[in-house]
Amino acid sequence: MTPDATRGPAVRREPLATYRVQLHGGFTFDAAAGVAGYLEDLGVTHLYLSPILQASPGSTHGYDVVDHGTVNEELGGAAGYERLGAALGAARLGQLLDIVPNHMAIAGAGNRWWWDVLRSGPSSRYARYFDVDWESHEAPLRNAVLLPVLADHYGRELEAGNLTIAGEGGDFLLRYFQHAYPVDPASLGPLLTAAAARIDDEQTRVDLERLAVGADRIPPASGAPEEQAQRRRQVDELTERLHHLLADGAVSRALDEEVERWNADPDRLDGLLGAQHYRLAWWRSAGENLDYRRFFDISDLAAIRVEEPEVFADSHRLVLRWLREGVLDGVRIDHIDGLLDPRRYLSRLAEAAPDAWILVEKILEAGEALPPDWPVAGTTGYDWLARVGDVLGSRAGWERLVAAYEAWTGETERFDELAHTAKHEVMDGPLATDLTRLVGRLATICERHRRHRDHTRRDLRDALAEVAAAFPVYRTYVTHGPDGRLRASERDAAVVEGAVRTAAMRRPDLDEDLLGLVRDILLGRMPGREEADVAMRFQQFTGPVMAKAVEDTTFYRYLPLLSRNEVGGDPGRLDDGLDAFHDSCRRAHAEAPAALLALSTHDTKRSEDVRARISVLAEMPDEWAAAVERWWDAIQGQPGAELPPDRNTAWLIAQTVVGAWPLDEERATLYVEKATREAKRHTSWTDPDPVYDQAAASFVRAAIAPGPARDVLESVVRVVTPPGRAVSLSQKLLTLVAPGVPDVYQGSELWDLSLVDPDNRRPVDYALRRRLLASGRVSVAGALAAWQSGDDEGITKLHLVRSALRLRAERPAWFQAGEEGAWDPLVASGPAAAHAIAARRGRAVAVATRWPLTLLREGGWRDTNVELPAGVYEDRLGGGRWSGPVALAELLAGLPVALLVPVSGAGAGAGAPDAQPSRPPAGGGTEDQEREAS
Repeated sequence: MTPDATRGPAVRREPLATYRVQLHGGFTFDAAAGVAGYLEDLGVTHLYLSPILQASPGSTHGYDVVDHGTVNEELGGAAGYERLGAALGAARLGQLLDIVPNHMAIAGAGNRWWWDVLRSGPSSRYARYFDVDWESHEAPLRNAVLLPVLADHYGRELEAGNLTIAGEGGDFLLRYFQHAYPVDPASLGPLLTAAAARIDDEQTRVDLERLAVGADRIPPASGAPEEQAQRRRQVDELTERLHHLLADGAVSRALDEEVERWNADPDRLDGLLGAQHYRLAWWRSAGENLDYRRFFDISDLAAIRVEEPEVFADSHRLVLRWLREGVLDGVRIDHIDGLLDPRRYLSRLAEAAPDAWILVEKILEAGEALPPDWPVAGTTGYDWLARVGDVLGSRAGWERLVAAYEAWTGETERFDELAHTAKHEVMDGPLATDLTRLVGRLATICERHRRHRDHTRRDLRDALAEVAAAFPVYRTYVTHGPDGRLRASERDAAVVEGAVRTAAMRRPDLDEDLLGLVRDILLGRMPGREEADVAMRFQQFTGPVMAKAVEDTTFYRYLPLLSRNEVGGDPGRLDDGLDAFHDSCRRAHAEAPAALLALSTHDTKRSEDVRARISVLAEMPDEWAAAVERWWDAIQGQPGAELPPDRNTAWLIAQTVVGAWPLDEERATLYVEKATREAKRHTSWTDPDPVYDQAAASFVRAAIAPGPARDVLESVVRVVTPPGRAVSLSQKLLTLVAPGVPDVYQGSELWDLSLVDPDNRRPVDYALRRRLLASGRVSVAGALAAWQSGDDEGITKLHLVRSALRLRAERPAWFQAGEEGAWDPLVASGPAAAHAIAARRGRAVAVATRWPLTLLREGGWRDTNVELPAGVYEDRLGGGRWSGPVALAELLAGLPVALLVPVSGAGAGAGAPDAQPSRPPAGGGTEDQEREAS
């Protein structure tokens, strides 16, 4: 694909703002091209695309790549992508692309690499492309891949006739319902011999018999490299000769008849299947016996060994070409923590594409920073989401809400304890096979050390699991140094040593010397190939443990305030310190000025606007607890309503309904089904409890059906919606002006009340957004009028987004690296000073509101002021001109946010606007609305 002429070859735009779209069969390249003009008008500089390489048929997200060298045909293929490039070039928009280096989808024949691995086993030219344990300690799995796809035990499925072979030209396939797997031609000797006996023509029979003998003489797949190359040649020759013989109808009929006989004979078929390089198994065996590394616990996604140079080259060839040609400006690296050596991978990528804007999908825990030697611009923004959520949250209210939650639900266990328990659950469950492989490798090491050879595998498993459970971060990044030995940074050493100490305190029964051995191995202090292998693979293990236990389990168990339960956040703590927030912004400007800033993503549990509305509950904890009690009583009084088995689920449902209202029954029940199954307390995806699921669904229906129960929640919605929108505007403004590159997730330029995927991939009404921009209502006057009337359309938010993005485009130096774009906090003074966040970015000044409901109840801004830098400023959001010390009661009388830009040559005022429009209270609520919730 050639870059569009309107951009010119290798012309790259400096990133100022991105707009993320989720591509799929319902929103293709042509659909994305159709919104290019709208995005240009909105003010972004880059379209941020979900993965576009060939994915599994019907993929709705693109992360299940099957071919790195082809553009996804369901999105429009190469021609469609070229049309998108032309449209973006005409709109002067660059491209940021999400890529998937960690894994590939392996279901079906679409992945030719995996298909060849199944056909040829360790002799496949792609055998080393996938992270398969060909030397498994389990004899049946040695040189074979376990495929956990059967609905029942293998023998039962075989004897039921559900496994059959079929000829496909010169190839043979194993079929299991809609699944198909290749049959190794070298295993066909007995079948070909039996078929030859059915042929009358002597020469044809002899030819087929010779072919059978040749198949039997093909060397094993596990030989030396030269033997494997010879085997591949012989297999290719055998297949070609068989194709030639099948032109004879007698051969074809004989093989068909013999295949039919074998399919009717479980013993014969079992013998043939036993000669394959894969072993079909009951799906539940995946957690214990799987011998290839997966993406978390998804068996259809197999990890690839991108650390191997040839795998890197073959999986990145197309993307690197686009980067060199200027088609792409940057890439977002999905699941960087899944790679064996992220630093080495990123260095190789940066060397191959030195001008690329590289971002990593990395979740940073509190106090954690990216390794300084990674050649990247920064993360994709979960750390920002956590910081802005903290500073706009109310710690005092949150603490009272936690107390109310514990009293009402009886859930008193701390978040970190719940997470620790969940980590052990996932290590005993879906990730047990990964831990088992680590234990086997550690056992090999222990055999060489007399002080450790008597440890049982249970000892080793307990030690590794407890250290992994004690990890406070997703993983460490111990890597090979120039001398080939592993080296650990001070930060990694502190993490490992702290985890080992915590493990020893939690489990005093664990052998101290064994924990010391684990520590030294993980930090590269024990030389040896096996030791290095354990250290590197343990790092790949702790990330999935954290993700599955925290994001996908504990976030659905610990539920005081759902706005806190977000990727990258910590629901067990809230730090609302304003100084800490400003310090983090200054660090970001110095260290990662081109990192991405996100509020909503395809992975967030709730959209930014749902979180903002729910966050207001921390400003009214007592009223919320009373409302939940009245709601609960009202549901009990409704005829035919079922109560869920636990109050924790009810608390989750109540907050979800308030946060996402209006919410129809289908969306609500699908969300609650996902939430309860992720929690894995009463039901789960692998062991669903139909009785519990039905009770929860019935409860959801009762909660939102017209009646007294719904009336209670709607009364809360009316109170929290206006201040929730104020929080939305504040977090959006801060995101659009803070150091970094803001990302607008598809549709979130208006109010967006989406829940976790797939809800957040619903179609976006771009026609509506175009009409709003063309209507003239997206303006200062239109935003003020909309806000005063309640703004259910989202005019105010769209006005804010476009105004801030256009300012970034007009004055890029104010929002990029360098002294001119520095972040300088401004201090508010007065009785409501704690409710203000003000800072200068470049020469612009942003002012946002914290805790708007509390502010309204305390009497508003009163005599609170903020001192502006010298000059006269125009508010791009609420209008008016301002200078000197500004009264926030006047500045924020119309909107809860302000974006002030110096006015060239204007005379200085007296701290008041030249003309002040009629404006509603900053919180947007009324006393009548507040009383409805109490």
